[in-house]
Amino acid sequence: MANYKSVYLKRGKEDSLRRFHPWIFSGAISHTDENLTEGEIVRVFYQDKESGEYKFIAVGYCERGTIAVRVLSFHDVEINAAFWEKRITSALNLRLALNLVDNKENNTYRLIHGEGDNLSGLIVDCYGQTAVVQAHTVGIHLHSKEICEALVKVMNGRIHNVYYKSETTLPYSEELGEQDGFIIGGSEDNIAIENGLKFHIDWLKGQKTGFFVDQRDNRSLLEHYSKGRSVLNMFCYTGGFSVYAMRGGAKLVHSVDSSAKAVDLVNENIALNFPDDERHHAFCDDAFKYLSDNDRKYDLIILDPPAFAKRRSALKRALNGYIRLNKKGFDHIKSGGILFTFSCSQAVNKDNFRNAVFTAAAQSGRKVRILHQLHQPADHPINIYHPEGEYLKGLVLYVE
Repeated sequence: MANYKSVYLKRGKEDSLRRFHPWIFSGAISHTDENLTEGEIVRVFYQDKESGEYKFIAVGYCERGTIAVRVLSFHDVEINAAFWEKRITSALNLRLALNLVDNKENNTYRLIHGEGDNLSGLIVDCYGQTAVVQAHTVGIHLHSKEICEALVKVMNGRIHNVYYKSETTLPYSEELGEQDGFIIGGSEDNIAIENGLKFHIDWLKGQKTGFFVDQRDNRSLLEHYSKGRSVLNMFCYTGGFSVYAMRGGAKLVHSVDSSAKAVDLVNENIALNFPDDERHHAFCDDAFKYLSDNDRKYDLIILDPPAFAKRRSALKRALNGYIRLNKKGFDHIKSGGILFTFSCSQAVNKDNFRNAVFTAAAQSGRKVRILHQLHQPADHPINIYHPEGEYLKGLVLYVE
């Protein structure tokens, strides 16, 4: 066993770990060995209530802030190449079971989803032969080279390029001197396939890893509702929902985003799949401004905004934002129309979001029925011991 430093919990603070929750908060810690550094692997001990002796309960890595230790294993194991390979293999086996790997119609999927794959702080999305790796913690960053090597080994020829994209997600990135770039290989081929549709993936400067992989199943559902409808895709980013709506037979698709770069990308993705198709138009505008200035009504509207609340302290303001946005959505939808509305804010739970949409519906005076309750897809699994991992919420509404 490696000679890791130790973290000792206060008496009685091990209960959440006995329930396999992967976070240890700073308030639960009694004391630690001296000179712990950010991201260092540690062994965690709790005090036995009868004997008073300290006993092992977890191994993980330490970090600054409220979450003081992120657990990697509840077994006394060494965190080495074999450990990373075993965890990545487990993640791959799940995606193979989901038929997302080695699928000619789909080479876009999330391979590792943080706590959902028992690798807190690590995200890996695959786009064809390129994997995009994101570290959300210093502990993962310090092992990034080892993780990427294990990734290529486990994927066994499926992945040739690994792009490290952590500059915007890694805390204290300036102190670490982190810069995005290829760790393994290199490729200019940024076209990936999702359910038979082609998309340019901007892993260099795009949001997340370059694409919103988590809406794949919800985009497929939208496709089935699109035939013959006029569609408005707000906060369109690279236009995923717009492309699916076009294939679904929409008579008109309008895509709106405040980013000029996003508007360029959606136009490129439409042209990639539907060249010279005049049904689509993209607009660079603020969402609220567009909805306020435009009197047009649509048969189908998608409201998929960026996170309104990244912390619990912003919850009230976020809920007001969701009420205001959805009210405008109801104001712009025709009778018999369909509204797809989402929240990706982890701080906003399903009940919070549903109540906000309920309030907006009541304010609009429209008759509204819920057709579907949506969430993240299976390649974004939720660790049953870590309910905080359920971040994506969505409703499909029929509006009279």
